[in-house]
Amino acid sequence: MEQNNETSGGDFILLGFSDQPQLEAILFVVILTSSLLTLLGNTAIILVSCLDSKLHTPMYFFLTNLSFLDLCLATSIVPQLFTVPQMLVNLRGPEKTISYGGCVAQLYISLALGSTECILLAIMAFDRYAAICKPLRYPVIMNQRRCIYMATGTWISGFANSLVQSTLTVLTPRCGQRVMDHFFCEVPALLKLACTDTHVNEAELNVLGALLLLVPLFLILGTYVFIARAVMRIRSAESRWKAFNTCASHLLVVSLFYFTAISMYVQPPSSYSRDRGKIMALFYGIVTPTLNPFIYTLRNKDVKAALRRALTKEFWVRTR
Repeated sequence: MEQNNETSGGDFILLGFSDQPQLEAILFVVILTSSLLTLLGNTAIILVSCLDSKLHTPMYFFLTNLSFLDLCLATSIVPQLFTVPQMLVNLRGPEKTISYGGCVAQLYISLALGSTECILLAIMAFDRYAAICKPLRYPVIMNQRRCIYMATGTWISGFANSLVQSTLTVLTPRCGQRVMDHFFCEVPALLKLACTDTHVNEAELNVLGALLLLVPLFLILGTYVFIARAVMRIRSAESRWKAFNTCASHLLVVSLFYFTAISMYVQPPSSYSRDRGKIMALFYGIVTPTLNPFIYTLRNKDVKAALRRALTKEFWVRTR
């Protein structure tokens, strides 16, 4: 019973930014606003991609998956649409706790969604490679069935990886330590509570993290080397710019996501910086899902045109 209580009993206390009450008030407004923008932006992309027949292509199929994923990632940490969120409750008052079950669920879901996004971004890069480097074979390479298989495999792989990492993390003995210097449950913060040597856990988690983060990243970079070569061979300046603009949004999203994810997870938790971890977590779970839909809509003529059509009465008459 004692061992069970050490590893699975009691609520966790999330300190967050309790030592800076003025900052907590500002963060409450920022996080609430970001959450609403995330819901609005990603929901809009999902709706127009599903309803507008001109966007029924592999590129927008994967973009819809990314928007849904970002929607889930933000709402697994910050406000859910009809639920009083744990994070905002902690920011507003002195009660800063989360149940053990809630913490484990939050850890598993956020890790699963983040893992899925790693793989999805690599698949989106491959889609751009096929479209630009193999335009004549593109409909065959990226047929509907293959796109569905790739998307399904991405989600299954992400959740399977999270199951392994979450299990390794929550089974680490904590000897009753419950005070977490963070505002939500994540791997480095939980491992900091361990009362035993965690070097083996750190090594296992770093190997998994490196495989999941760095392998897709190298595939993306390699893919864009081939894309850059193909674009430079295009004679028309207008066509070159169109191809570059199509890839620029994806590259910007990749940069935002991987910079924060690598800063958080590809490092020993024993060297984990308290303040940097919180800042990176804000970017990873809140800022990035908020920016992604605006990056795609502001730089993508097709999405902007679809949004304009969605605001017209004729569009909704045709979709009935």
